[in-house]
Amino acid sequence: MFLRSAAGFLHGLLYKPYGFWVLSPVLIILEILCGFIIIDKVPYTEIDWVAYMQQVSGFINGTLDYDKLEGQTGPCVYPAGHLYVYTFLHWLTGGGSLVRNAQFVFLGLYITTLVLIFNIYRLSFQIPPYALFFMCIMSYRVHSIYLLRLFNDPVAMLFLYASVNALLYNHFTVGSILFSLGVSVKMNILLFLPGFLIVLIWHKGLLETIGHLCECFVVQLAVGTPFLFHNAWAYVSSAFNFGRQFMYIWTVNWRFLPESVFLDRRFHAILLILHLFMLLVFFWKFIRSRGGVKSYLNIFDPERDSKLDPAAVLYPMFVCNFVGIVISRSLHYQFYVWYFHTIPYLLWCVRRFSTPVKLEADIIR
Repeated sequence: MFLRSAAGFLHGLLYKPYGFWVLSPVLIILEILCGFIIIDKVPYTEIDWVAYMQQVSGFINGTLDYDKLEGQTGPCVYPAGHLYVYTFLHWLTGGGSLVRNAQFVFLGLYITTLVLIFNIYRLSFQIPPYALFFMCIMSYRVHSIYLLRLFNDPVAMLFLYASVNALLYNHFTVGSILFSLGVSVKMNILLFLPGFLIVLIWHKGLLETIGHLCECFVVQLAVGTPFLFHNAWAYVSSAFNFGRQFMYIWTVNWRFLPESVFLDRRFHAILLILHLFMLLVFFWKFIRSRGGVKSYLNIFDPERDSKLDPAAVLYPMFVCNFVGIVISRSLHYQFYVWYFHTIPYLLWCVRRFSTPVKLEADIIR
């Protein structure tokens, strides 16, 4: 009898919703311990930290012209939220010299991100609880990006996952503000924008969607105000430069192409067209899965009250982001965190995959 009860509890721990409540704290504690060990034993790797600190130093010294904010890797190409975050880290690390202080901040950021992600998976119950183990433990690169590189990508993703949590709790204003704050740190969050729009329109209708987009716009104005008043064009053209040319030496996804093709604007145009086409295909399939065009036209009904569905939040946002990743003009190693934690959800959405196939894909990613 005892063995049967123990086996039932263990099975529930791995497959039932209460398993998230038990496994999540255990994994969080293990990740904290792992983080301390990594910070203590593995040397920090300098890539962009010095450049970030140099950009922040210019801002602290009163430079509000984005054309003049530069570091050793070139001009500042991130929105103002990036500068505010790293200004805090500049102060905390004594001008950037006490790097370990920043590493502990990023450990806290990583743990907070995991808590948000675990809660997303708990609310959706799309994946079994045991899949969290593979998501946490099996990728050394995520730990490296968070704890040893100190890139701004994890900061932006923290806001994104906080936004998704807010949407799942039906707090769309909070979700919109957090989404815009993520964009204010790094533009990669815009890869989620098509899915974000689908979520807003599906649940809130067209008029309320316009209101939430206005909230996003106000956040961008507030964050960028000092720079917009000083030199608006320099800020917008630098922080939101969609035509920026990436360096071939750093690309990961298109390394197999000749450099001449990688830099060719026609290649970029083809990728953009393919990106839009794939988004349209997904949009059409999503509409069909939700009752067809007639149902979706109800977005124009001012009394629309669509019941919140976690799948109708996570699936559009995660798929649209992944489409953008696949078609991206260039991917660098730190961009891994843009989609890493969404892969289990996407794998378990593919019904034709067996569990061993899903686990194998989860491990090798």
